[in-house]
Amino acid sequence: MCDSLEEENPVHFVSNPALKTVAPGNSWKGTPMDSKGRFIDLYHPFEASLLDVLTWKLSKNPQKAEKKADERRLDVDFDERIFEGTEDYLIWLGHATFLMRINGKVLLTDPVLFDNIFLTRKSALPFPLESLPPIDYMLLSHNHRDHCDKKSLRFLSERNPSMVILTGLGIQDIIGSWMDGQLIQEAGWFQQYNQLGQSGITITYVPSRHWSKRWLNDDNKSLWGGFLITYGDRSIYFMGDSGAGNHFSDIKNALESPDLCLMGVGAFRPEWFMNQSHISPSDAILAFNELEGKSFFPMHFGTFDLSDEPMMEPWDILLQEEEKINGKLIVPIVGKNLL
Repeated sequence: MCDSLEEENPVHFVSNPALKTVAPGNSWKGTPMDSKGRFIDLYHPFEASLLDVLTWKLSKNPQKAEKKADERRLDVDFDERIFEGTEDYLIWLGHATFLMRINGKVLLTDPVLFDNIFLTRKSALPFPLESLPPIDYMLLSHNHRDHCDKKSLRFLSERNPSMVILTGLGIQDIIGSWMDGQLIQEAGWFQQYNQLGQSGITITYVPSRHWSKRWLNDDNKSLWGGFLITYGDRSIYFMGDSGAGNHFSDIKNALESPDLCLMGVGAFRPEWFMNQSHISPSDAILAFNELEGKSFFPMHFGTFDLSDEPMMEPWDILLQEEEKINGKLIVPIVGKNLL
């Protein structure tokens, strides 16, 4: 899998030696990193170009009028009684933030709970932040500000002293000072976290096609990925951010076909610029079919305005192409239990 990558650009391979690795094949050597300490995508190394960024930002958006006219927003439907029971639940809070209770443990993915200078929510949270239950595990896919928010992490750290953070290699250097002493466990791709006790839950950090950056000179110094959460005979795949690529097939082959796939579908236009970072709705369908998942839940749209397409266009495309989905398409409603 990585042989061609190694021939084109000599790399070394890293992992967390304290964690178990579930290799996708005999050729797997670990997570690739170049000689400058930068992580590398498995099949399509990210090509950063300031000129491309400027070209996009300075170009006219052909969907500008359509985008301005489309005032639709995500539906919200939340039953506050769900926190009073003991049953499993999975609730979308918008964008890539999911709150779930599995086997009595509460997990939260990529929490962005407050507006900041970069992001303003277009869809409200389904309940007041004061209603958040205690968090056992926080899952951080990568360091981008629409997934890894300093104010949100500090808020959660103050309220959850025993919370464990599960993330990718290099993230501790970014968030360590924001935490209040919580354990941060970093994984390479296809590694499984240790600190889950007797929960009956297994969480594996899996590859995505993306990149990382928060400052001027930290390009790809921390890892990006997604998560496969398994419990009993069920599994949930959280994609994180990803472009299209063969890593979806690797995930299926190394682990299993997920029951529920939380698939990013937004922030994809213009595709010539976004395609190596964010998968389009059409390509997300192909990825879901490659994973051989059972249910498809679209995320990463409708909450923050990050790109050229109208906020709800990803959902329109999915409805138009629903017959291509080899599984069940779930209507995306903020706050509704998906389990």
